Amino acid sequence: MAIDANSFIFLAGILLLVSILASSFTVRVGLPLLLVFLGIGMLAGEDGVGRLDFDNPNLAFFVGNLALAIILLDGGMQTKTSTFRVALWPSLSLATLGVVLTTASVGTFAAWLLDVKLIYGLLLGAIVGSTDAAAVFSLLRNSGVKLNERVGGTLEIESGANDPMAILLVVMLTGLLQSSEPLSVLAFLGQMGQQFAIGGALGVLGGKLLLMVLRRIPLVEGLHALLIIAFGLAMFSGINMIGGSGFLAVYLVGLTVGNGRIKQQEAISQVMDGLAWLAQAGMFLLLGLLVTPSSLLTHGWQAVAIAAFLIFVARPIAVILCLLPFDFRWPERVYISWVGLRGAVPIVLALYPVIAGLSNSELLFEITFTVVLISLLLQGSTVPQVARWLKIEVPPAPAPITSFSLINDADANRSLELYEFLVQADGVRIPSTILHNVPSETVSTPQLVSLIRNQQPMVVDAQTELKSGDRIWMLLHPGDVNDVAQIFSQKASSSFLLQNFFGEFAIRGDASLIDLAKVYGVPLDGIDESDTAAELLQRQLGKHLVVGDRVRFGNIRLTIRQMNGGEIEVIGLKLQNN
Repeated sequence: MAIDANSFIFLAGILLLVSILASSFTVRVGLPLLLVFLGIGMLAGEDGVGRLDFDNPNLAFFVGNLALAIILLDGGMQTKTSTFRVALWPSLSLATLGVVLTTASVGTFAAWLLDVKLIYGLLLGAIVGSTDAAAVFSLLRNSGVKLNERVGGTLEIESGANDPMAILLVVMLTGLLQSSEPLSVLAFLGQMGQQFAIGGALGVLGGKLLLMVLRRIPLVEGLHALLIIAFGLAMFSGINMIGGSGFLAVYLVGLTVGNGRIKQQEAISQVMDGLAWLAQAGMFLLLGLLVTPSSLLTHGWQAVAIAAFLIFVARPIAVILCLLPFDFRWPERVYISWVGLRGAVPIVLALYPVIAGLSNSELLFEITFTVVLISLLLQGSTVPQVARWLKIEVPPAPAPITSFSLINDADANRSLELYEFLVQADGVRIPSTILHNVPSETVSTPQLVSLIRNQQPMVVDAQTELKSGDRIWMLLHPGDVNDVAQIFSQKASSSFLLQNFFGEFAIRGDASLIDLAKVYGVPLDGIDESDTAAELLQRQLGKHLVVGDRVRFGNIRLTIRQMNGGEIEVIGLKLQNN
């Protein structure tokens, strides 16, 4: 039934409004927000209360790709390049070899279970073979759990980088089903190399060009985010047209811009987050409308079996094999395996065979949709619980709540930013070095700008005691932020999680190991005079260390508490019961 423009806009607004309002309920019960948008779309569809008959896979495919480009752009902007130090190669291993292994195992199992040709099974395996960026970014950042940098970085980079491999496999297998030509391994490898090379190189170059434009061309406040979106979408489609991976390129554009120093960073981030949420909501609502829920029951038990095989067999095997060369603890590997979330990407990929008009395409789409539902319900709703069960949760580091860039420079010591900190403990005093600092042309130490209490500015002197809820505005170099944030955060001794995780005491990374051994009664065998606590951690855990890594040293436990680049600065010390 055709509807006019006003009716369409009204229905779209109502669906989006209901989805957003329902999201508050899902937060309380621990369900993924994306599941709400998908569910509202299904309820509004032809089998639901809305009775809307939507059957346009081409439109859904277009909207899905558009939304995924925006989501990847925003995800790249929120990923810190520091995570590449410990997560780049494991992520690339999972994004390439991991997708191939998942495709092969799920494909073989599905072909046997569904009694179809192996190539159809492999096509299904390729469709569900990649994790979903929208689901992973959303759940990791809204679950309330802080993961160590190695695990969180691996999951985020993998989800942003594995789409090219999955798309390449789906396109190749769909093409094979449409023609009688045999598979050429060399042609496949060549196309894969082309996709990654063009998408990777042009994505980085495009990000640097966009960063230069943002720094040098004055724009009205609200246009910066729109410029980034427009540039990202142009890069996405343009690189796709010349044979590269637009998904990889747009992620790298976001990564480059997000880690650059621009004055409008905070305002841009807020607008980009809103646009990314709109893209996710619209995409999942449309995909929910596209499916006919009653048709999912036709092959319901087979879809459940394939989802179970993917979650409990295929993904764990792929993760274990891909992470063998890297220094991951077993709880970390189990968690990475569990957070292999499927979302919009598999559903969009399942539209390839539908649009191509392949036989069994409806079967592939329905099974894919069911697999995604099960993944979001089972895995998505247990992200924080499994992290706590496996004991890989890390207490969040103190951080400012707002920042504004005033002076941009490649050298962090010459850049200057205005930060807002929330005071989290009563009785804290501002250090005299900050309080009595006189503003000058060159800021060498942190400068106090203002203290806000109960929405009113306060006069600050040496006797002023801060109260929980106060807001402090400081002028700082970016390199001083972590140290200043510690001043206004809740003291470690009053936080059970901090004390239980890091320990009762803090020592420097260069603390003498032999002195520690003497104080705590640890045998001195094999300890040299020059050995330090940081060297012990590096020797036992490898090169790529992150906050939260720990070792046992006699009757004490040493946990990395603060790092600067790849150097260990502060270590937590906790006495252990023998």
